[in-house]
Amino acid sequence: MTRAKTTLSEILSSLFPEGHAVTVTNGLVSGEGPFRGGRLAVIGIDGDVPLGVEGACRLAADVLDVVRRGNRTPILVAIDSDSQRMSRRDELLGLNEYLAHLAKTLLLADAQGHPTVGLIYGHSAAGAFIATALATRILVGLPGANPSVMDLPSVARVTKLPLERLEAMAKDMPVFAPGLDNMVRTGAVQAVLDPARPLAEQIAAVIDALPAEDTRDRAGRERGGRPVAEAIAAQVVRDASLG
Repeated sequence: MTRAKTTLSEILSSLFPEGHAVTVTNGLVSGEGPFRGGRLAVIGIDGDVPLGVEGACRLAADVLDVVRRGNRTPILVAIDSDSQRMSRRDELLGLNEYLAHLAKTLLLADAQGHPTVGLIYGHSAAGAFIATALATRILVGLPGANPSVMDLPSVARVTKLPLERLEAMAKDMPVFAPGLDNMVRTGAVQAVLDPARPLAEQIAAVIDALPAEDTRDRAGRERGGRPVAEAIAAQVVRDASLG
């Protein structure tokens, strides 16, 4: 039985039982609330909304505002989105560059000492998923989430392979298969949180345990979802260092 996804309202109430100043405008989440004697900034996408040029700019600006204020304020990126907005206008304006800019602001925040935690609680896919949840230092999920880098019908169109064959392959190859469980096996999602427990405590524990370096490749190897990615990445780094 598939579990219904946790709503953003439920997430915010569990994170900030004393109240918060997080708002949602046209599907874009922005604001903050009290957290461990300081503040927790929240950005994101709600309502399965696609991420376009304007949305990427708005979220990037919110991240940069947090960085400018300093104080190492943690940033939670809460995601329930569609993929990037598939419009001719967005593509002509260079949506890929806007998405890259958003991802780089999150990397900048991390480099400046702001813990960045992604929280996937609904759907997300493709560029929108990569530029938000996957651009954080660590990504966690909630039961009912349904992330994917590319859904299988889209993979079928790109590869020209029958959908039935891809569905069969996905059962044994989580590296390209959609769904929260597969993202956990590949190491992309570090852990699945318990919505029945206060999320403030769980997010605080995630922040306290943030690794000094990216451990997703190692997790993917240990969980059997990406058995060779860690070794290949290490070899690329070694070869690059040789000039």
